[in-house]
Amino acid sequence: MRPTHYMLPFIFLFSIFLFSATLSFSVPLSVQVSPVTLTNPVGTSGVMGVAFPGQREREEWEREQEETRKRDHRRIGKDQELFFFNDISPGSCFFLPKGAHIYNTLADFIKTEYRRRGFHEVVTPTLYSTALWERSGHWEHYSENMFTVTGPLNNSSLCSSLMFEQRVRSWRELPLRWADFGALHRNELSGALGGLTRVRRFCQDDAHIFCTPEQVHTHTHTHTHTHDSYHSVFGLCVSSIWILLSTRPPPCLGEPALWDHAEQRSLQQFGERWQLNPGDGAFYGPKIDIQIKDAIGRQHQCATIQLDFQLPIRFDLQYVGGDGETHRPVMVHRAVLGSLERMIAILAENFGGEECLCGLSPAQVIIIPVGGGSESYTQQVVRQFREAGFMADVDDDQGATLNKKIRSAQLAQYNYIFVVGEKECESGTVRREETDRGGPGITHTPTRHTEQPG
Repeated sequence: MRPTHYMLPFIFLFSIFLFSATLSFSVPLSVQVSPVTLTNPVGTSGVMGVAFPGQREREEWEREQEETRKRDHRRIGKDQELFFFNDISPGSCFFLPKGAHIYNTLADFIKTEYRRRGFHEVVTPTLYSTALWERSGHWEHYSENMFTVTGPLNNSSLCSSLMFEQRVRSWRELPLRWADFGALHRNELSGALGGLTRVRRFCQDDAHIFCTPEQVHTHTHTHTHTHDSYHSVFGLCVSSIWILLSTRPPPCLGEPALWDHAEQRSLQQFGERWQLNPGDGAFYGPKIDIQIKDAIGRQHQCATIQLDFQLPIRFDLQYVGGDGETHRPVMVHRAVLGSLERMIAILAENFGGEECLCGLSPAQVIIIPVGGGSESYTQQVVRQFREAGFMADVDDDQGATLNKKIRSAQLAQYNYIFVVGEKECESGTVRREETDRGGPGITHTPTRHTEQPG
């Protein structure tokens, strides 16, 4: 058997026999399987393992596994008190204050970017009659993944359709750009749940564009060529981002000619870093997915843009054109970050828990007062930082030494550690202690960092 990769990734099941406290393995394979690493504890009737061509491949795999454990966003979330999960609401995340800061900062950032690009935010309900999903076609295709009492998927697209049909629309209004940040729910199988990367309740920066057929190319082209700037804000390497064009799946809605035309136009606009993904489009139209590779090589889907020729037909959406006749608009679904939960997981693991920007980090500034006469000035400094938009904390533990406080702040990964004593009170400054992000020094009153998102 010749391996097709540096690691021979076949999983096998051992039959275990216990004789005089000795394990004997019966391996139903005709090939040599050494070296071997056991991935589950021995003691049951089966053991899962991974075999490799040689010792070097095994050691490399073990290093990758150790790096994966170190960067696991679930561990980071627990250690830094960002978020947690509880069986009382399986697959739904509880964000603690520091995690909520990251969550809200991401949401504020993308809302600001949407406003800059002409989108208007809308607010939509959570509960709907099944008649809405039957009308849209989602019930036929996705009913097994729906909760029957909550908003089960990207429902803002249907709500946008309802908003569009409230009155007669003119071609002069197009393109209409609406954004919705409501909570979404999906009835994911318990075995598919995985921290923040696969949840049952999440928030997505969902936006929808109603446009003329002639305007479709402009919007898809703009989106696919601006995602680099969005992700570079968070320090994600552009070379780790590429595009997938997903074409018509076997069960789909609409005429094949419409699909073929949309797919060909999408292909024509791409440059480099794209791949064809046959048959993985949505049932209502082709889609373009932005894939991100994290620090340890795993792939995640985040941004997406999807063409929808079907909802305008199912909801009988029309606009009056310049010729005085009624025409059918095209709907474009788009999301830049994807779900906020998944983006937080990617950022946490990509940077090993050290958030990429001061503005995104929940541990931005900590003030450590020294001496008994600096409390008033300490509160003044904290107030200045908070008014400047920073997350500022104070360590006024009287029972800890200065060195212990500084070490605790470093372990908590604060961006800036400032010490305030008698000298700083007199000069109106703070003394910056060394962190991984910079050395010691004297700093004057705070100013907001220009690179802070949102």
